[in-house]
Amino acid sequence: MGWLAAGDTYEVALVEGRVVARSTSAAGTASEGKRERTLPAEIRDRPEVVELQHFAEWLDRHAAECAAQVATWMVSSLPVPTGLLARVWPDEAWQAALRDIVVVGEGPDEVGFLRDADESDGLRVVNLDGETVRLNPRTVTMPHPVLLPDLEELRTFAAELGVVQGVEQIHRATWPAPREADDDADVVTEFAGAEYRSWFHLSARATSLGYRISGSRIVDRVRDAGRVFTASVGMSDPYTEEKAWTGGLSWSHGDGYRSLPLHEVGPVAYSEGMRMAAALHAGRTVPTDGAE
Repeated sequence: MGWLAAGDTYEVALVEGRVVARSTSAAGTASEGKRERTLPAEIRDRPEVVELQHFAEWLDRHAAECAAQVATWMVSSLPVPTGLLARVWPDEAWQAALRDIVVVGEGPDEVGFLRDADESDGLRVVNLDGETVRLNPRTVTMPHPVLLPDLEELRTFAAELGVVQGVEQIHRATWPAPREADDDADVVTEFAGAEYRSWFHLSARATSLGYRISGSRIVDRVRDAGRVFTASVGMSDPYTEEKAWTGGLSWSHGDGYRSLPLHEVGPVAYSEGMRMAAALHAGRTVPTDGAE
């Protein structure tokens, strides 16, 4: 984006997501060595500056929305039309969210890191042999990592390629569902008992991570193989306790309250529920030395 005149002595531009200013000479030519560290007070309310700031805010929201949509496709392993990826690829925000995501086509060998999408040529991916190939299936999935059979190989190969994903996929923390769960077991207590200074701090931690508060529960809805599960972490009563604690983790169908036996929970729903509980546990209050 070029520089815009802002009054007689300054020009402004959007650089790395923020509005910056530089002074101009009396003749009106820009001087690269005169970029200001902060926006001068005399131009902060000028229309050019305000419009650029609004545009920067919109770009941030758009980038966040693109990343959130790709994350939804990935967590849910939903089929995404190849044509749709080709249409959004020219947008830098979409491209940042999609680049190097692992996509799977219609065959078991159609797997690779997404590098390009074109309406006429389909998708260009780097496969596990290090070869750049073209895929042109009708739809692709971006599998949740717990469903990727070659996850460790993908992680090793990604490190060799220097892959940095805009949406966390292959390095997303995963927890495999227990193979031999007690038929009656319906709760996981591994991350229960995380103490927070108050209910407010616990709920703020949950919402900052993208989870919802529903009554006395922190919840995350997860689509897994066409079924919708709700993973729930209990919270202590804010009206009877000064501090707050997390409770056990359980799962239900949809928005139901009946806890499902662990062996009925899908692998993605189980992993995402454990990821939520672990993240809440990681944000707990850590007592300082000598504290009572």
